[in-house]
Amino acid sequence: MKLYLLRHGETAWNKKGLFQGQTDIPLNDSGRELAVLTRQNMPEVKFDRVYCSPLCRAVETAEIFLDGRFPLAEIKKDPRIIEICFGSQEGASIIEAKENPEHPMYNLLWHPELYHPTDNAESFEQVVARANDFLRNEVMPLEGKFENVLVVAHGALNRAIVCAAGYKEIKDFWNVKYLNCCLTTLEIKNGEISLLKEAEIFYDSSKFYSVWSEK
Repeated sequence: MKLYLLRHGETAWNKKGLFQGQTDIPLNDSGRELAVLTRQNMPEVKFDRVYCSPLCRAVETAEIFLDGRFPLAEIKKDPRIIEICFGSQEGASIIEAKENPEHPMYNLLWHPELYHPTDNAESFEQVVARANDFLRNEVMPLEGKFENVLVVAHGALNRAIVCAAGYKEIKDFWNVKYLNCCLTTLEIKNGEISLLKEAEIFYDSSKFYSVWSEK
């Protein structure tokens, strides 16, 4: 069984380089275009089941990407695959955090293994734990029933699933750039998980700004 992890398209906060987390920001026009380009340019796959984060940027990405290919009413929204919560830092500048060692989000970006969240934010361990619960208890039991499962979620959440699968440590959380609408592919066979491709894109990234390209 193949498991496909699709990140949502661009939002205004992505464009501005702001921490987004669980703040419910919709796609912008570029984000919708990325979903269309990804749909058009990736090899067509018949998905047997689709899961989606409940945040609107993921839902709209799923609807654009799947229109005419999967019954949209059957998309399963799962709170376990919502983006990591950044607490009071949602809306803060990523660039400022990257450049200031005293910033509360500096370690999150450069030394994730040392990051200690403030107020009601999540730790990496917490987001990996719920990603692992989703992977082990929701997705893996589908092996033998389905051929292709799609998850439409977020940059940190999709990385957390890769961590839960055993292919990334928290200290290396950001070592691969997850651009908007990138696709990661895993295979589940006989209860074992293989990472086939990580953060593949199906458009010309030079035409779309990403703060993560500067990291």
